[in-house]
Amino acid sequence: MSKEQPIDLLIENYGNIKNIQYSYAVLPWGSTEPHNYHLPYMTDCYLAHDIAADAVKKAWSIYGVRGMILPPVPLGAQNPGQIDIPFCIHARYETQKSVLNDVIASLYSQNFRLLVIMNGHGGNYFKSMIRDFALDYPAMTIVNCDWFTIEKREGYFDETLDDHAGEQETSIMLHYRPELVDMDTAGDGEPHFFNITSLNDKVGWVPRHWNHASTDTGVGNPRKATGAKGAGYINAVTDKIALLFNELVTKDLYRT
Repeated sequence: MSKEQPIDLLIENYGNIKNIQYSYAVLPWGSTEPHNYHLPYMTDCYLAHDIAADAVKKAWSIYGVRGMILPPVPLGAQNPGQIDIPFCIHARYETQKSVLNDVIASLYSQNFRLLVIMNGHGGNYFKSMIRDFALDYPAMTIVNCDWFTIEKREGYFDETLDDHAGEQETSIMLHYRPELVDMDTAGDGEPHFFNITSLNDKVGWVPRHWNHASTDTGVGNPRKATGAKGAGYINAVTDKIALLFNELVTKDLYRT
C-alpha cells in the first residue's frame, strides 16, 4: 500500500484491513445541533471527522505512523434553550461516558492501547471521563484533542468574536464540504451577552441559555468566511495534530 493512499477510514472491509497494523485509533466526536441557518446540524461531526482524516493522512505520509478513524459520535452536550430547537439532541454526561466506555472496552479487547478523541463541539468535556478511564484501563493512553483550540484564529480570520457557526467554522466547512453551506441563508450571528459583567468577564461560569444568547443559533458573523481561509487555517491545525499522533506512537509519555 502506498503512502499516498492510506487506509484510514472504516469504509474498507475486514478482508482488506485484517493484516494491516494500526498504531492508534481516532474517535471524532461532535454534536447534533443547529449552526445558524447556513450550516448543517452535523457540522461538528463533519469537521471533527474531516480534520481527523487529514491529520491521519499526514501522520502516515510524513511520519509513517498509521491510524484508523472511527465513525463520528453525534451525541453532544447542549446548553439550556438548545433543547427547545427542533431536532437538537442533548446527550447527558452519563450517556457520553457510557458510549466512550464501550468504545474503549472494545478497542482494549482488540489490543489497542492508544485512542485520540477528536472533539468538534465546545460543549463536550471529556477530561473527567478520561481521568476515570485512566484508572480503569491503566495500560491505555486516551487523549482529548479539541481541534478548535490548537491554532489561534488571528492571522487567518477577520472576525474577533467567533464562537459558533461564525467565520471560522463556516470557512472550514467551505473548504471541506462547500456543497453543504448555503451562505444566502446565513444570519448575522449577533451575540446577546449576559447582563452580569462578571459572567461576561468569565469570573464565574453558567451555561448560556441559547434562546437568549443568540437570535439565529449562531454566535459570530459568518459572512467573511471563505474556503481559502479555512484551508490555510486547517493546514496548520492538521500539521500539529499529525505531529501529536507521531509523538504519541513513537515516544514515551514521560521523560526518564
